[in-house]
Amino acid sequence: MTVSTQVEVEIRRLYYAEHWKVGTIASQLSVHGDVVRRVLGQLERKAVGGERPRLVEPYTDFIAQTLASYPGLRATRLHDMLRARGYEGSVRTLRQYVAEVRPEPRREAFLRVESLVGEQGQVDWAHVGQVPVAGGQRALWLFVQVLSWSRGMWGEFVFDTGAHSLARSLVRAAGAFGGTPRQWLFDNPKAVALERHAQAVRFHPVLLEVAGHYRVQPRVCEVRKANQKGKVERAIRYLRERFLAGRTLHSVEQANRELSTFLQEVAHARPHPVQPGRTVAQCLAEERARLLPLPAVPAATDRVEPVAVDSTAFIRLDTNSYSVPPQYAHSTLTLVADDTCVRLLDGAQEVARHARCWGRRQLLEAPEHRQALLALKRQASPSKGQDRLRQALPGVDSLFARWVDAGRNVGTLTAATLRLLDSYGPQLLNEALAEVLSRGTHDPGALAAVCEQRRRAKGQPLPLELHLGSHVPDRDVTPHSLERYDEHTPRRD
Repeated sequence: MTVSTQVEVEIRRLYYAEHWKVGTIASQLSVHGDVVRRVLGQLERKAVGGERPRLVEPYTDFIAQTLASYPGLRATRLHDMLRARGYEGSVRTLRQYVAEVRPEPRREAFLRVESLVGEQGQVDWAHVGQVPVAGGQRALWLFVQVLSWSRGMWGEFVFDTGAHSLARSLVRAAGAFGGTPRQWLFDNPKAVALERHAQAVRFHPVLLEVAGHYRVQPRVCEVRKANQKGKVERAIRYLRERFLAGRTLHSVEQANRELSTFLQEVAHARPHPVQPGRTVAQCLAEERARLLPLPAVPAATDRVEPVAVDSTAFIRLDTNSYSVPPQYAHSTLTLVADDTCVRLLDGAQEVARHARCWGRRQLLEAPEHRQALLALKRQASPSKGQDRLRQALPGVDSLFARWVDAGRNVGTLTAATLRLLDSYGPQLLNEALAEVLSRGTHDPGALAAVCEQRRRAKGQPLPLELHLGSHVPDRDVTPHSLERYDEHTPRRD
């Protein structure tokens, strides 16, 4: 097919200037693709007298070696590497070449394996979002354990994915199943494997202690081989689609109640994926008889560690502060914590107990600890100024207690109140103190304002004190008549 010179010019412009593909040019200009190729071929022969070499050809060996080591390397990164080596072509040209020579990814064939009855339980967590807590929000995690043969599952929502939380969930799962499989299969988080070199794994001591108590073998998948625990992965996907989708979770307690109901009524009632005519619940009942029996006493899963008590008689756990009796300030106690309770021990003696708080930056203070601190402050050797205020103002202890509660400097406020006592006297200050306490405040500035209001209302003189230094002698001054003052004054002419 012969086309006009004008069409040939347009073909060359669209291909070299606008970088259109041959098919696009043929479609837009209503010509055959061979015509476009012929026109472009005639242009190249006229321009250079033969086929023009590509700019990437000097670098093909380097590109091949790099892609052999890093098959997924992006063309833009290759372009940066080639420019440092003298390449002057565009990213587009390089990208076209890389698409032609990039090695095909090796497809892995997976072996389908079915475990023996009671042999294996697969364990994993799934992040399911954020829930509001006091002081902010916390990430919510779903712990899931699946018995590989029966596909029976158990799960719970938790805020913590540490080793002690894992141990608690494993113990609860064992209680729910009525036994344990002979093997627990995990991924590679730090709560499971502290260190790994090839097949050598150093398990977390907390996990080893629980596994030893239940006589279970812990195992981990190979790195980035989540398919090796595909049963729990599919169970998590099933829970996301059937349980979590369209459901709002307001608290861990509400989420766990609804999850327990769902597992019993829906998840275990579904057909077994590889045993036709049977449900998961039927297979689970059969597998329960082949699980390892539970020990007489559940494994200890409390977090136990020494903890420092600060100067205000509080310890810190997970951004929250818990009170202890004031006599333990500046000491070290033993922390014993699980997901519901925090206990503080002095040796074997329990000195404090709190409900575990999952909020953020919360202050949990037992009333008896506060009362003991106030009593300790009252029994301590008070300053002479406080003694004087107690003698003059019978209700001043309530003011002291408010200063302590507010964290104010008691010494500074005592000095300010003493100055008011000296200025206004005990009677007027007592009246002002009663009014200030009834208002619920404690600031000496408010006390001074009330004192001044009452002084004016009673018409009392302004309380001014004149303090002379020690260098001024205390002498009687004889008054003189002022009438003769001018007679003794020298005149200035």
